Amino acid sequence: MRAGFPAFRLGNVLATSFTGTLSERHGNAVERIPAPHRLVDWLAVSGLAVDSCTTAQLDLARELRESIHAAATAAALKAALPAPAVQVINDSSTRGRAAAILTPEGKRQWRLSSASCVEDALSVIAADAISIIAGERDGRLALCASPTCRAAFFDTSQSRTRKWCDMNTCGNRQKKARFHANQRKSLGSAKP
Repeated sequence: MRAGFPAFRLGNVLATSFTGTLSERHGNAVERIPAPHRLVDWLAVSGLAVDSCTTAQLDLARELRESIHAAATAAALKAALPAPAVQVINDSSTRGRAAAILTPEGKRQWRLSSASCVEDALSVIAADAISIIAGERDGRLALCASPTCRAAFFDTSQSRTRKWCDMNTCGNRQKKARFHANQRKSLGSAKP
């Protein structure tokens, strides 16, 4: 990975990991794909390697990312899906030329050809978003309980009650804040 950029926050679900390339949307936003080469990096670590990316393709990727986030947020809140977001997701899904293959371990994996471009990788991400938003996979869409984050994530925990997009960042930060608030409260009540 390239030094000087925020680390990627990778999860088990491609579409919501992609929306995580912009975090802390309601606080001090952190953009993890600020330049075309960073999108190439993210796609590579996500199993969708492409050779290059233009500024226009980065703009397409960001538009897809925000559309997935908007649709996933609406789905998590059980609200109507925003029509413009649905249109962007559908357009991205139909634009690509990726193939689903079966691995020897019985898993589905996406294969891009050597001539594949960013649009092909984005079509895979859009298809993944469609499957989770449409409820085709076992789990539920939820929103991070952190008021500064509110990232959409796909909860596959047994109880389906996960609260944080990532326990190591948002969950830990919230638990530390609660601990420090409780300490201040107990120190304040202990004074004569």
